[in-house]
Amino acid sequence: QVQLVESGGGQVQPGGSLRLSCAASGIIFSTYYLGWYRQGPGKQRELVAGISRGGSTNYADSVKGRFTISRDNAKNTVYLQMNSLKPEDAAVYYCYADWSGSDYWGQGTQVTVSS
Repeated sequence: QVQLVESGGGQVQPGGSLRLSCAASGIIFSTYYLGWYRQGPGKQRELVAGISRGGSTNYADSVKGRFTISRDNAKNTVYLQMNSLKPEDAAVYYCYADWSGSDYWGQGTQVTVSS
């Protein structure tokens, strides 16, 4: 059974930082493309950042220079370091894993950015 379990969400003030983690099980983690998506209130789910099995990364323009995605294949975990958070970053963040058309989602973790 495949599971993606996110953690690390919470409330932070504007300008603050959070690190999200997503622990995977039931997949050959190192072969998967991994991503973080988010969905804010009344908005569509959007890709925030992705990382290939080779370590290449891609980011939404809105988070470039502030967010960093990384993976630890030994721990079957993908991370999203979020710095300089803005109120518009508030959303439910979802972990995503894809390999050859087989994709999986985590349950989401809430990030709130407010003073």
